Amino acid sequence: MTSPASQDLVVTQARPDDWPVIAGWAADEGWNPGLSDTTAFFAQDPDGFFVGRVDGEPVSAVSVVNFGADYAFLGWYLVRSDLRGRGHGLTTWKTALAHAGHRTVGLDGVVAQQDNYRRSGFELAHRTTRFVGVAPAAEPPAGVRPARPADLSAITAYDSACCPADRPRFVAAWLTTTGHRALVRHDGDRLTGYGVIRPGRDTLRVGPLFADTADDARALFTGLTAEAAGDQVAIDVPETSTAGVALAEAAGLAPSFETARMYTGPVRDHAGERVFGVTTLELG
Repeated sequence: MTSPASQDLVVTQARPDDWPVIAGWAADEGWNPGLSDTTAFFAQDPDGFFVGRVDGEPVSAVSVVNFGADYAFLGWYLVRSDLRGRGHGLTTWKTALAHAGHRTVGLDGVVAQQDNYRRSGFELAHRTTRFVGVAPAAEPPAGVRPARPADLSAITAYDSACCPADRPRFVAAWLTTTGHRALVRHDGDRLTGYGVIRPGRDTLRVGPLFADTADDARALFTGLTAEAAGDQVAIDVPETSTAGVALAEAAGLAPSFETARMYTGPVRDHAGERVFGVTTLELG
């Protein structure tokens, strides 16, 4: 594919082995991508990743990952820093958005791009703040344990209730990707929350942190970070979760940067009150 605005740019679907370069750009922007995220990202929609090249060299990227028939999520919108302002990003964006078809598209947009996203039809749903700090020392809480293969069905159903779309392939990969550690909490036989912690470029990343109550979320967060006491940890908290903000602040974490969750249209009802920390800004 070529662009009338940028004749020397060729946009194609990306392969997993293209993505370490893109992840490096994201790290340069301070996004702190997870070290092993690519495996789970491509598991959901291997056709949803795009890269623009000039003379065979990658210069731009974006992902538009489809979740079912009604919803997609856009992320990884990047242009190599020395080649910005030439139309490469917009061309790559337009090519990738076609992959979503008629689906509602969501994204978590950085402040600098939010006006551009509005011009492309995205409307603000809420803001999200990344909280960063040193993981506090704590004893592993009672009632929290590592996720097991037998938990997959319950976790997938719980995740679906918290999100605008079902994402079973992603969840199955996210729980088991190298370096990812998943915990669950139960009330008897009923799952009351789950969370994942994973290594990032600069800090450990917590996400998702989905739970029925603030007590459930606190227990899961403590369990996830107990083994990382003294290390830097980060969690992305929607502003709509006042309990999530309070949890992060009580743990001694401080705001680092802000994004905006935006959508091009309606999304299905979901239990936003259970979202104490989003999974990832790249896939929602």
